[in-house]
Amino acid sequence: MAIAIPDTTAGGTTAEDRRAWLRRVTIPVLVVLLLVAIAASSTIGATEVSVSGALNAIGDALGLETGATLRDRVILFDIRLPRTVMGMLVGSGLALSGAMMQGLFRNPLADPGLIGISAGAALAAVTSIVLIGGAGLSVVAWLGPHLLPVSAFLGSLVVTVALYGVATRAGRTSVATMLLAGIAFAALAMALTGLIVFHSNDTELRDFTFWNMGSLGGATWVRIAGMLPFFLITLFAIPFIGNGLNALLLGEAEAYHLGFSPQRLKRWIVVLTAASTGAAVAGAGVIGFVGIVVPHVLRLVLGADNRLLLPASALLGATLLIFADILSRLIVAPAELPIGIITAVIGAPVFISILLRRRSVIDI
Repeated sequence: MAIAIPDTTAGGTTAEDRRAWLRRVTIPVLVVLLLVAIAASSTIGATEVSVSGALNAIGDALGLETGATLRDRVILFDIRLPRTVMGMLVGSGLALSGAMMQGLFRNPLADPGLIGISAGAALAAVTSIVLIGGAGLSVVAWLGPHLLPVSAFLGSLVVTVALYGVATRAGRTSVATMLLAGIAFAALAMALTGLIVFHSNDTELRDFTFWNMGSLGGATWVRIAGMLPFFLITLFAIPFIGNGLNALLLGEAEAYHLGFSPQRLKRWIVVLTAASTGAAVAGAGVIGFVGIVVPHVLRLVLGADNRLLLPASALLGATLLIFADILSRLIVAPAELPIGIITAVIGAPVFISILLRRRSVIDI
């Protein structure tokens, strides 16, 4: 059942026509931007690969005799493309998680990084690396490349369920309680993560520190294969949950009368948010603000229709993270700046602007 969200933009027909035009062109424009980001990420870096060199390497991989050099093939297929694909998955997963949580809580302040979900995933991932992976337990050895994403998924799921349980009473979710509980969960998860890292050696400590600030430097096809199922589940669910989130905007009683089960929808959103956030943290570490910036900007442009907001968030999140990764490679080249620093520099001012705009309705 399609649930239409009324356009409340002031300005009469002109504003409505402008919003309708933006809705028509948004997805095509975002697709073009994503393709540009992929092309730029594949060719720009400490060692540049020309566009013709990249095309020759792709043609050579397809069985065409293009005369591609071994250098271009190695850089493109072993370094650049895995990194780009990882950025697409992580960016789209974080943006989708933020959009779903904002729809669930009906508030633009919800974000996996701000309310402790990413920290819970990081704790579980670090635990699996040090305590489980290091011990080589046969019980989980069969998971192989899926060990880290599964562990992070379980960690983010526990925090998401606990957060929703604490913040919701009698079917109403308190934003103030959600934010405060998220801060507490994040602090606890970070403390336990620090306790585990404290017992690591110098090499592991450096790796954990860099990973905790976010990086796509460890992208490999094997790691992507381990993460991919979690992202695909979330992406395939977009058409099914968009209408449900639209119905929730009208209230849970109204959603029920429109044929949706609010409780079932909430459970699905919790699981999908945990899956995408956990896989993103497992693949690239803790990257903040993507989940709050992307949906909020798109909501200002497109309105609150989740049928369009969710796929647009996935596309813009992927594009934003790829461009942020390009900056992380160029700013201190040939070294690499943690991508979490880039997203924080971009996202923190946006979050502050959201707080300033909504301070009259936030009561903590």
